[in-house]
Amino acid sequence: MLRRDFIVRSLLITGGLALGSRALGADADPAPVGAGNAITLPPLPYAEDALAPLISAETVRFHYGKHHQAYVDGVNRLRPGTAFAQASLTEIILKAEQGTLLDQAQQVWNHTFYWHSMRPAGGPAIPTALETQISKDFGSVDAMRKALHSAGMSVFGSGWVWLVYDQERLQIITTANADCPLRDGKAPILVCDVWEHAYYIDHRNKRATHLDAFLDQLVNWDFAAANLAAARPG
Repeated sequence: MLRRDFIVRSLLITGGLALGSRALGADADPAPVGAGNAITLPPLPYAEDALAPLISAETVRFHYGKHHQAYVDGVNRLRPGTAFAQASLTEIILKAEQGTLLDQAQQVWNHTFYWHSMRPAGGPAIPTALETQISKDFGSVDAMRKALHSAGMSVFGSGWVWLVYDQERLQIITTANADCPLRDGKAPILVCDVWEHAYYIDHRNKRATHLDAFLDQLVNWDFAAANLAAARPG
């Protein structure tokens, strides 16, 4: 599947990241919405307190309401006067040169994907097709879990740990700061945010505890399975 095709289908899965002002058409390129074509903060797929006590309402209020909103505001502040003044978020991510606008746009996308990668009372049941692919590529679900946890712990400073689909197999990768796998043509399947602001209120400096909670009790495997289905050829 072409990278562009996956992006379109992933946008559909996540409700268009709240960026499409119309249904996705043949050009598969959603336009930003809001006053003056402003990109808007996508709604959470659950209530602020729905992930508590693993991720508290206080964390969500700061992480989503302050940090995520700030990235949205950053994109809207930086776009005017550039070639991306009327561009969608995905156009910016795929075409912009390295710099602050790209960083802000990627962080909007990454955070939206992160919120959808979780659900209240998530895990441990995994849809059959996804479990089969995990076992094929990692040997077992437990081996994948250990590898993802280890990769998340290995991130120095701030970043993300991803399960992606690339070259017809699942892979675990990490990205630093705001980087997004879409830039490298990889299809995101799920992601865990390992920036400290994602877990410090609830777990202080214990990133391992944050990863345990994500992997064992919060992962939205149905979302991951839908992303895998969208990413596979055919």
